[in-house]
Amino acid sequence: MEIRVKVLKLFKTLHRTRQHVFQNDDRALDAARQKINEEFKKHKSESSPAKISELLKIGADVEVLLRTTVIQGVHTGSHRIELKPRRDVLLDNMPYCDPPEKQP
Repeated sequence: MEIRVKVLKLFKTLHRTRQHVFQNDDRALDAARQKINEEFKKHKSESSPAKISELLKIGADVEVLLRTTVIQGVHTGSHRIELKPRRDVLLDNMPYCDPPEKQP
């Protein structure tokens, strides 16, 4: 796939993930949008294929990190926050269980 297509695909993917992860949080949506756009503009003139590949890897890692670790919290009272985990966050989180003990 052409590098330009990969860059545009990552850009769109990051924005879709941002919209999903920070749903109904205008401040976080705007901050994430600005940061994504800022990073892509900062590296707009990069021409080294090795550096572009490295930046694509970093961007893909950021997308996975956002999708799998960020949990939204909503203030529901003076000292209460309701967490709203997404399915992506819950898939890898398995409850800890001690291994069974051997019987003598």
